[in-house]
Amino acid sequence: MGLAASIGVAVVHSAVHPLRERRPATLLGEGQVEIIGRALKEQQVGLVVVDAALSPVQQRNLEKAWGCKVIDRTGLILEIFGERARTREGALQVELAHLEYQRTRLVRSWTHLERQRGGFGFLGGPGESQIEIDRRLISERIVKLKRELAQVRRTRGLHRSARARVPYPVVALVGYTNAGKSTLFNALTGAGVYAQDQLFATLDPTMRAIRLPSGRTCILSDTVGFISDLPTQLVEAFRATLEEVAAADVILHVRDIAHPDSAAQRADVLAVMAEMAEGPHASLDEGWQDRVLEVLNKADLLGGIEQVARRVPGAVPVSALTGEGLDELRRAIDARLSAGMETIEVTVSTTDGAGLAWLYQHGEVLSRRDREDGISLTVRLSPADRARFEGRGA
Repeated sequence: MGLAASIGVAVVHSAVHPLRERRPATLLGEGQVEIIGRALKEQQVGLVVVDAALSPVQQRNLEKAWGCKVIDRTGLILEIFGERARTREGALQVELAHLEYQRTRLVRSWTHLERQRGGFGFLGGPGESQIEIDRRLISERIVKLKRELAQVRRTRGLHRSARARVPYPVVALVGYTNAGKSTLFNALTGAGVYAQDQLFATLDPTMRAIRLPSGRTCILSDTVGFISDLPTQLVEAFRATLEEVAAADVILHVRDIAHPDSAAQRADVLAVMAEMAEGPHASLDEGWQDRVLEVLNKADLLGGIEQVARRVPGAVPVSALTGEGLDELRRAIDARLSAGMETIEVTVSTTDGAGLAWLYQHGEVLSRRDREDGISLTVRLSPADRARFEGRGA
């Protein structure tokens, strides 16, 4: 229901039909197909969404039986993705996922794919059928899209390398779709990222620098929302977006704590991230759980942050809409980033303005004493930043 409503589809009829077994021809039983068909005719329905995966044959047979367009869960999600993607990268990812899905829909049962076409070159060889031409053209386009996306990933890898040299810690927002990640992103950064009460409102990674209470700068990254039973080809197609999570120093798991299925949504997100940490092509390291900070959004709908804090200890309750709890969240991010840092005493020459500015920008200055022979500082730095500072001019 939520998926359909998020793309502007008016739901006029919905029903749950238990299955004793999956029928290869129609998924549903004959009686169920007839009952649904009568209801669709009475409501004059033009589109049916089946909350399951349909084979190409099942989709075709149901369309013939009901006399209207039928799509499955994957097809609906692809429609949403196609409407939401705004950047070049997002458009490439959506097109790739759509073509890989469409390739499985090319079955000989559709008459327009049985036509024979003669000719040569890109029009196909003598006797090549339309289905073979369509399949070949789709395959060629998929190869080209994968090359372009590989280039996008290389470019994003270069950007990450550049940030590592700066370097600023990265904080990634993850969570179930419509949990309020983009609203929280806007509240923390003052950015104007598209944020609506819709599923999958964000499909393109967005990054902004924010200032923490310690004076440290970090980069906040908004990412695509997770959803239960996300088709495998969609996860693969959005790999470049999810790679921002792998590069993050802190992962903010944003939950819609007011949602009745908040606990199940939390489990779905953690399950997807656990999958990202498994296998030979894992993009998350084994210790990713230690970098997760749970953020309970929409606390204003449950009586405020104090009420929510008592219900879920250890998490940070906030309301991205009202701003309540955001200062505490900034402090929590600061504390998490500081956990692995070292405190050192350094003396900077009064003429070394660049070195002094670098320490303020990359570390947390705990104390400062201005003396005639230089400026004495107590600074908290990451091990990498300490090595960079001590190696200056070496």
